[in-house]
Amino acid sequence: MQLDLLVTAERILTLEADADGQPRVATRMGLMGDRIVGFDADLDGLEARRTEEFPGRTIVPGFIDAHCHTTWWGLGLNGAPVGEARGLDEFYEVLRAEVAKLGDDEDAWVYGIGFSESHHGGLVPDLATVDEITGTRPMYIRNASGHSALANTATLRRIGAFEPGFQDPEGGVVVRDASGAFTGLVEETAQELLQSLILPYPIEQIVAALDAATLKYAEQGITSFTEAGIGGGWIGHSPVEMAAYQAAREQGKLHARAQLMPAMDAVVPLTGNDRDFAGSGSAAGLSLGIRTGFGDEQLSLGPVKVFTDGSLLGGTAAVTESFCGHDHNVGYLLSSPEELREQIRCVYRAGWAIAAHAIGDAAIDLALDVIEECQNEYGTIHAASGERIPSRIEHFGITRQDQVERAGRLGVAVAPQYGFIHTFGELMVSRVGEGRRDLLYRGRSLRDAGVIVAGSSDSPVVDNNVRRAMQAAVDRRGSDGSVIGSREGLSREEALRLYTEWAAEATGQLSNRGTLAVGKLADFVVLDSSPLEAEDLGALEVLATFVGGAATFDARTS
Repeated sequence: MQLDLLVTAERILTLEADADGQPRVATRMGLMGDRIVGFDADLDGLEARRTEEFPGRTIVPGFIDAHCHTTWWGLGLNGAPVGEARGLDEFYEVLRAEVAKLGDDEDAWVYGIGFSESHHGGLVPDLATVDEITGTRPMYIRNASGHSALANTATLRRIGAFEPGFQDPEGGVVVRDASGAFTGLVEETAQELLQSLILPYPIEQIVAALDAATLKYAEQGITSFTEAGIGGGWIGHSPVEMAAYQAAREQGKLHARAQLMPAMDAVVPLTGNDRDFAGSGSAAGLSLGIRTGFGDEQLSLGPVKVFTDGSLLGGTAAVTESFCGHDHNVGYLLSSPEELREQIRCVYRAGWAIAAHAIGDAAIDLALDVIEECQNEYGTIHAASGERIPSRIEHFGITRQDQVERAGRLGVAVAPQYGFIHTFGELMVSRVGEGRRDLLYRGRSLRDAGVIVAGSSDSPVVDNNVRRAMQAAVDRRGSDGSVIGSREGLSREEALRLYTEWAAEATGQLSNRGTLAVGKLADFVVLDSSPLEAEDLGALEVLATFVGGAATFDARTS
């Protein structure tokens, strides 16, 4: 037998246990095709067509970002760089530069992603100043959270906000100030009014966005990701968004393995023999009865994404205690509990796992209730391979201990974003108050309760630098240096497993990825040193990224 590829390094952290139950560390790894066939002594006497040598370096399993927004980020890479501005004066200068770049085309959109009030002392831009800069051009600036956006007066006119009888849509607000004047801020589902002027994006534009974004993923060591919402609502970009992913794959422009979550808005009622669906009641999903687990190792369908509440920083997450400084603001659910319950039950019955966006503890209560109902009535969801695909709660932002323990009992996976802690942790504390500091984006207590925890970025809400997020999971330090959740820190090995083994389990893909083992996909990352020994995980360098044994990034040739 001849190997297709022999990879050598100072250490290969497989994250698999050896015969003695200890973590297996190798120095050689053999590949045939896109799979691993052996390590060290397994390979003695075998020749290889090709060799990759990384002396003094450490190899780990490929990183998995279990919740991100790839198309959204990719589209924004060529937009106005509003996320780089610090202070409103800089923001206005970015807008002026973008308007100048657009030239004389009065219909061209002023578009950008990454605006955050935290970069501007908690302020939003003055609408009159924005109007002076942008004129009659439409403007759509997406907040880093994804739960709000900035528009100018020209755009507000296009959505009919100034028409008599205009009403906010359910679950969203076109914000007015105390005098009743529009501020330019558009929250939650009201963003669909803006997007209706732009959507759908053409497939070729989405393909270009996926190409740009996944090349950047490779630089971060990301070999797999879960796209958290396609095809509908304010989170999707086209009703045929999955076709864009297929086209990107066919054209060699999808540089990481993708699991796609259809947005709840994209599902339709299903009909068929009643015995085709679990239990009783209505069913909903994608046409032809396609369900969670459809696809292959490169491109597959995951759970259906459903929004239950809003954002923590925006004060729209549904919580049981008021936000700090707002005696009567407990956020809100984006639909009634009855409507959310019926939506979730319909898709679960049709064979879809659920990924419920739930940040506040009130929303998490509802999500846990409905998931438990569905599991009890309809059973668990499995992929075609037979591997269990758990239902998930995305973010799990502010949680009580009873919720943590319940999630463990139910076998629910959660996808928190520890990168939030480093980026705007102190701002989150200011929203919920010091008394709830230790309830934010928990770590240690989740693992102790047996919860499946998946590492994720929610990019472009924060960057997709996995190493910095791993460090945040360990030290839990906010940008002001304070610790958020003093008892919630993970070990370095656990932080590595967040973005490898545990993320693979949460996405129902552990049989193929997440650790380096014989028979698994040869997805791996070369680091300059070991994450188990690094003082600062964020300082680790990605030297190369391989998907199925093929390099998607190689600093040696960059």
